Amino acid sequence: MSRSIRIGTFNLYNLVLPNISYYENRLYTAEEYTKKKHWIADQLNRMQADCVGFQEVFHEQALQEVLAETQGYNNANLIVANPTGEKPTVALVSKLPILRHEVIEAFPQAAILALSGEDAPLSHFAHPVLKADIVLDETIECTVFVVHLKSKRPVIAEGKDRHDPIELTKGKIRSLIQRAAETVALRVLLLETMQHSNRPVILMGDINDNDRAVTSRLLSGESPDPNWENQYKQQNWDVLLYFAKDIQARQTRGDFYFTHMHDAYYESLDHILLSQEFMSQNPHHIAKVQYVSVFNDHLIDQSLTNHPIEVWKSDHGQVIVQIELRRSHPIELSL
Repeated sequence: MSRSIRIGTFNLYNLVLPNISYYENRLYTAEEYTKKKHWIADQLNRMQADCVGFQEVFHEQALQEVLAETQGYNNANLIVANPTGEKPTVALVSKLPILRHEVIEAFPQAAILALSGEDAPLSHFAHPVLKADIVLDETIECTVFVVHLKSKRPVIAEGKDRHDPIELTKGKIRSLIQRAAETVALRVLLLETMQHSNRPVILMGDINDNDRAVTSRLLSGESPDPNWENQYKQQNWDVLLYFAKDIQARQTRGDFYFTHMHDAYYESLDHILLSQEFMSQNPHHIAKVQYVSVFNDHLIDQSLTNHPIEVWKSDHGQVIVQIELRRSHPIELSL
């Protein structure tokens, strides 16, 4: 006997209460805010997910108001990671039971990175990581990470010209270094959870890079060399994560996965990654991916039209993974 669940990730694109300024003194009018709430609620109704990780939440109240307009999340469990209203954070809504959770802002000690002896070490995530243990069904407990890694937006030093090409290059490198440091920290957290364990793990969110980028592959881990001895292959498989995008491509022999458009380039920034317990090739898998859906029909290629992007819609697509659970291989819950 088996049942299916749906896991999703959703970058909300600055969910802020009306008439409150955020980046560069932007704000939503009451009308724009109402449209944004309706649009997000409609997308959630389309997604029909049991569990959704969110990015770019400024105000918990705004997300609660969105969920109140949906068809299935009125009584769902909601966790927002340390919302201050001053900067965006991540959140998790789940129709499934949440056993415990923690919000992680500081890097684990093993991941603290300094570029030289004189530099202040990189030690904190730009956006906190939300880690939660949820019950997929009465026999399976899973650890979920909701993440939002540093964007590619240049970090320009104070007092420098934001239009200077050299300063822009330096700014992009600063963003890349921060995102890379966050990747190392997140990888340490994943290893602490996954090593020598059969606990399934799902990571979802906006990692601000495509699945082939160096930072993305550092996050997921690389497959073992085919010539390795089986012992070392198994140690590697134990701590690998697999992009749902790759799983879908293998099953359909096609790749139409993009979640963001920028300068006429179609890219995938939003991802769901799964541990080997969800891989059908693993003889001990407890679940398998049935299919992956990307809700990206609202995205507009600005190079092909003069139609403006509506501010109440997200500039990211949403990703859904449908997973079939196998009850023939139960694991005990650590309640």
